Amino acid sequence: MARAPAPDAAADAVPPPRANPDLIGQAAAEAEVLRAWTGGRMSHAWLLTGPKGIGKATLAYRMARFVLSQPAPDEAGGTLFGAPPPPTDLAVPPSDPVFHRVQAGSHGDLRVIEPGFSDAKQAQRDLEAGRAPRRRGEIVVDDVRGLGQFLSLTPAEGGWRVVVIDAADQMNRNAANAVLKVLEEPPRRAILLLVAHNPARLPATIPSRCRRLPLRPLAPADITTLLGRLRPDLTESDRATLAGLARGSIGRALTLARTGGLEVYGELIDLLGQTPRMDVARCHALGDRVARDDDTWALFRDLLPGWLADMARLGATGRPPGDETPSGAAMARLSRAAPLDRWVAVWEKTIHLLGRTEAVHLDRKQAVLATLLLIERAAGRA
Repeated sequence: MARAPAPDAAADAVPPPRANPDLIGQAAAEAEVLRAWTGGRMSHAWLLTGPKGIGKATLAYRMARFVLSQPAPDEAGGTLFGAPPPPTDLAVPPSDPVFHRVQAGSHGDLRVIEPGFSDAKQAQRDLEAGRAPRRRGEIVVDDVRGLGQFLSLTPAEGGWRVVVIDAADQMNRNAANAVLKVLEEPPRRAILLLVAHNPARLPATIPSRCRRLPLRPLAPADITTLLGRLRPDLTESDRATLAGLARGSIGRALTLARTGGLEVYGELIDLLGQTPRMDVARCHALGDRVARDDDTWALFRDLLPGWLADMARLGATGRPPGDETPSGAAMARLSRAAPLDRWVAVWEKTIHLLGRTEAVHLDRKQAVLATLLLIERAAGRA
């Protein structure tokens, strides 16, 4: 019998956005782009917005490949060698040379702007060792240098030049000002695709010069389908759990799967199911695990407030969790164990405590124990 791939091998098989030929759950956004193209109303700049991990960068590269594969327009507004039939979608097959050059970063009419490497020498050593180099947390002006000159050149391989900025809300002030100058006087036959997880961080002058393209969180069924393709090593039950935790983001689901989120979540739910008499030794064991590893800490910091928010929502609406899992059972029981205002207060205190722990580097284990104690006391009070 063939063995399922190990989690690390499966995680490595997940294609990056520039190499991903598939886009699921964003048909409305893709249709809007296609209508603009076929109607001759293609904007010079698009701002792709929505939560992280829902396909914004995948759509940006899909748009880039599509535009770069189109025939060059002549000066009269037509196309060289006659007009091809109108496209029905933005797909470019992986066998197409344009797809290969975009994936390899070697297309002469495409420029990708993203945070540079924190340390160039270390990045070279990481690349030689097959590791992913660490990037800076922001896009600086050096990363966008020469953008205007690039866009002003005659397209080398086709009819258009395309720029993908991923993610635009990571630009610092100087980088944003450099991009703004290009947006104010857009060159002909050039398209800028700005990916933004949090567009409110952008200077207002940038969104005002872009056509906004909002992408919606994915449906749980879409996430389950994608997990089946990208992580076939996961069981059906694990995929369903991840789809419920993902909040519409396949990126979040994959991160949870890669970093042990299922195990941490399962242990957390087991402990919450014991409330108001949690196993002290297991609480300390969870605290030790969370304190040791940055990824596990990030998971806990995200999972517990999210679960408490869902429970408060259940208490406010009166609608059952909708499943018979231990998580749903624990949520339903705890929502009845204390009034809504008490759980809202626990949720607020938990967010404050975990955020404070992160901000000033407090003891992570003590933060875990303190948040669990908050829940236990709230459920145990008469």
